[in-house]
Amino acid sequence: MRISDCHNVNDFRTMAQQRLPFPIFDYIDGAADDEVTRRRNTAAYEACDLVPNVLAGVEEIDMSVTVMGKKLAMPLFLSPTALQRLFHWQGERGVARAAEKYGTFFGISSLATVSIEEIGESISTPKMFQFYVHKDKGLNQSMIERCKAARFDALTLTVDTIVGGNRERCLRSGFTSPPKITPTSFLSYAAKPAWGLNYMLREKFELSNLKDHVGEGTNFALSVADYFNTMLDQSLNWDMAEAIRKDWDGEFCLKGIMSVEDARRAVDIGATAIMVSNHGGRQLDGSRAPFDQLAEICDAVGDKLDVICDGGITRGSHVLKALSVGAKACSGGRLYLYALAASGQAGVERILGLLQTEIERDMKLMGVTSVDQLSRDNLRWR
Repeated sequence: MRISDCHNVNDFRTMAQQRLPFPIFDYIDGAADDEVTRRRNTAAYEACDLVPNVLAGVEEIDMSVTVMGKKLAMPLFLSPTALQRLFHWQGERGVARAAEKYGTFFGISSLATVSIEEIGESISTPKMFQFYVHKDKGLNQSMIERCKAARFDALTLTVDTIVGGNRERCLRSGFTSPPKITPTSFLSYAAKPAWGLNYMLREKFELSNLKDHVGEGTNFALSVADYFNTMLDQSLNWDMAEAIRKDWDGEFCLKGIMSVEDARRAVDIGATAIMVSNHGGRQLDGSRAPFDQLAEICDAVGDKLDVICDGGITRGSHVLKALSVGAKACSGGRLYLYALAASGQAGVERILGLLQTEIERDMKLMGVTSVDQLSRDNLRWR
């Protein structure tokens, strides 16, 4: 399968599955428990229909949006995700350059495989840092100060990982960071020699922003669930979140907000954005889909901060539905991780181009020339 044969997110998923050892693929693709929420995240969009208008004169389209004080060329950006050099040797560097080409936000995780400083120096597109609050207070302060020095545009505090989700695919495969070959997974790694050669012969894998403080995940193999359970601060609460916001003193986003009550508290502590997200279904299985929660959250706080719909997006029409409900923009992880795994930076650029084209075409078919013309009048729920 070639990159030119990939015309949508699911095509890239198929290509990623062909190229990755199964423990690595299942880490991207899998979710918690029975993966009900992971499936529902996309299915939620299918329960809502678009109602187009015609004869609107749509030769010129403006799909730009302003999110967290930054103008983006498209209303979709790349959520920060961990461990990207496991999926392709270009990792975060390739994702960053693709986002830069398309003029949109992207982010790196606390568990990124390139440093805050490198991204700050080399990438001009708006960038966020996904902040996991660790038990090590020195590590927490170090990451914030490094992001300030590197002029990151937003700090995004992930609030839905107090404990690791029950990711049974990872339990079966024995997936860890760094990878540890087990009797179960040996043949899968052996059957993907290109991945193995890139992993072994290119620069050493590391969690660049953690390695000077903790060895787990870089020098000592650990599952992601065990990392969350042992390394992250389970006492994280609203007072701590507000203290981090004050320390950062810039655009501050809470990722993992799913209730109206929490959205209102985000406003109270001075957050400038929230990502309505269930972590791709990887934490609490049986929780609601972000799109299903979007309307009540937008009604409650949409005029007070930027509401971003995160998760389950595989089509441009999904983005238009979320914007019609009231989201300022959309974001996702798997939608570009499959493409990264399939073909590195070129893959990420292709899926961004395909989704941008879908958004533009669907806006024309909807009879709108800018995203602020979208509203719930355009929608019907089944």
